[in-house]
Amino acid sequence: MKISIFGLGYVGAVSLACLSRDGHQVIGVDIDRTKLDLIASGKTPVVEEGMVDLMAQVAASGRVTVTTDAQQAVRDSEISLVCVGTPSAPNGSQDQGAILRLAAELGQAIKTKAEPHVVVFRSTLVPGTVEDVLRPIVEAESGKKDGVGFFLCFQPEFLREGSSIRDYDKPPFTVVGANHDYPAARLQALFGHLPCKFLKTSVRSAEMMKYCCNNFHALKITFANETARLCEALGVDPFEVMDLVCQDTQLNISRAYLKPGFAFGGSCLPKDLRATSYLAKVHDVEVPMLSAILPSNRQHLDLALHKIMATGKRRIAFVGLSFKTGTDDLRESPLVTLAEQLIGKGCQLSIYDPEVHLAKLLGANKSFIERHLPHIGQMLRPTMEEVVDGADVVVLGINSAEVIDAVARRCTAGQTVLDLVKLTDRSPWQAAVQGLAW
Repeated sequence: MKISIFGLGYVGAVSLACLSRDGHQVIGVDIDRTKLDLIASGKTPVVEEGMVDLMAQVAASGRVTVTTDAQQAVRDSEISLVCVGTPSAPNGSQDQGAILRLAAELGQAIKTKAEPHVVVFRSTLVPGTVEDVLRPIVEAESGKKDGVGFFLCFQPEFLREGSSIRDYDKPPFTVVGANHDYPAARLQALFGHLPCKFLKTSVRSAEMMKYCCNNFHALKITFANETARLCEALGVDPFEVMDLVCQDTQLNISRAYLKPGFAFGGSCLPKDLRATSYLAKVHDVEVPMLSAILPSNRQHLDLALHKIMATGKRRIAFVGLSFKTGTDDLRESPLVTLAEQLIGKGCQLSIYDPEVHLAKLLGANKSFIERHLPHIGQMLRPTMEEVVDGADVVVLGINSAEVIDAVARRCTAGQTVLDLVKLTDRSPWQAAVQGLAW
């Protein structure tokens, strides 16, 4: 293919070299003449393993040209990859000055093209930037519409400095955010040979997942480092501990728990987080990330309370009370805490949980309920129908297909359902269904 690449930093320069190596005609575009002169002479503008030899090879192949003329580059190519920088502004926001200026230039160039041009943004962009900010600029400057006269996509890159050529050739996956099939097909033709999954998604999801990936990397590094600081104070080998943690690919290094839902609770996670924070404090070790987990969890619970109170209704039904579907464990259940808060706000509660029977509660479970919901006996109902029929708002906290189907059949158009489990299908519901954060 004929490809133009805008911005010749790490991502742009490595992409230029690898695409040219793979047989494509590549036009490198940058406002920095020094970078262009280096590439034209077969030298690399970035210090990167393997780039010296690779750039010399592709420059000699005749498949690489460089220019400062953005409009000519668009006219002479089929696809443009945009890799310009999006640094932080002083207030922490994203400085989009360069990409906004480039969007206008791209629009002006597209205006003169007869065939549709594919623009692929690879710069890290705040979710919504492509559709809400860049598309209007390109449409205004070109006089054409996205999806007709041109196509805008977002393709996040996963190149690490120091190993970017290896990462280009063996990425974890190729993610393309596209609103139309044509540009997705062109990008699959361009990158489909790579040994990984090719995933097509929405533009917004692709923008957001790039931030999510980087934040997750930062989270993992910080988790390992906070663990190391606490281990040092306790005389424990942190490398041995983290190696043991990573042996578990069923729960620890896996998809487990990486699914949005309601706040966590139960007899393990809250108490062990509190104990960890206290242990760190006793040994004068700062663990701000670990110490912030419980307050963050509380914010998720507060969100549920806010959404219920925002309905302005006071007759509330709880379908589910335990901290996890399929158990009767009420200890530190966020649903119990939510019920306690609603009672304090003057709401009338009725509760149904097929696993929770007051007469059978024993030990710590019974003690917890006596402390937090001493009048639970007056609120528990033996059947789901009794709970749902008299309610204005139904809080769905049980992720059981049988229970969900029964509640869906019972709810009426005048009711509101707060979904805490992420319903897979809302079509059977007559009631207005509102997700917690979805």
